[in-house]
Amino acid sequence: MIGVRVRLTFPEELVRQPVIARMTEQFAVVPNIRKADVGEQGGWILCELDGDGGVVDEALAWLRSEGVRVDLLGDVVES
Repeated sequence: MIGVRVRLTFPEELVRQPVIARMTEQFAVVPNIRKADVGEQGGWILCELDGDGGVVDEALAWLRSEGVRVDLLGDVVES
């Protein structure tokens, strides 16, 4: 298992969508939300995503395909 720190930035059209919930349903990753600022016009979440390396990469690619901006904030958090 690995964990990566990411900043997820959501545009206005995704703020009211359960994007994180859908991600956890589709991929075996566990998000640990550390900080967030979400409003009606958009928002961001700082979180750690834990899971198998390939699955975490797939989840990040899926988030990008949904329109979420994904910024990697560091290397592996835990192994």
